[in-house]
Amino acid sequence: MRLTKFTDYSLRVLLYAASFEDQRLTTIEETAKVFGISRAHLKKVVLQLTQSGFLEGVRGRAGGYRLARPADQINLGAVIRVTEPDFAMLECFLPGNACRITPVCRLPLVVNKALDAFVSTFDAYTLADMKIEARHFDAPLQPEYPQRGPKLAGTA
Repeated sequence: MRLTKFTDYSLRVLLYAASFEDQRLTTIEETAKVFGISRAHLKKVVLQLTQSGFLEGVRGRAGGYRLARPADQINLGAVIRVTEPDFAMLECFLPGNACRITPVCRLPLVVNKALDAFVSTFDAYTLADMKIEARHFDAPLQPEYPQRGPKLAGTA
């Protein structure tokens, strides 16, 4: 199972916005600088999160964005369901399916169960559970950071 960069960036944007105790506005420019991500990508992310009710956008010269509701009311599973374009992990999950074993194959049952378990794990957490203090976003960018995963049970 894999999340798209769009979802990764969406979660980072939300974490950054959640780091401000005073709910101050932040900008796409500022966020792009913090994460080293292009403004063009972040514009799309912020637009989607705003349209989905996770962020509140404020227009104008002094505008920006902030969380639209408290961090403990933003469920990570809900964010993933909105930001992932599809969960088509098998051909038979897509329109135009041409797999000849579709009528008898039981693999989709297992994949659907795994997908449900994957997203359900995120359902157990809110943005508040993941909150990071604002000072941690000020650390200098490094070209590479230690790899933190994946850590799959049953593998060496």
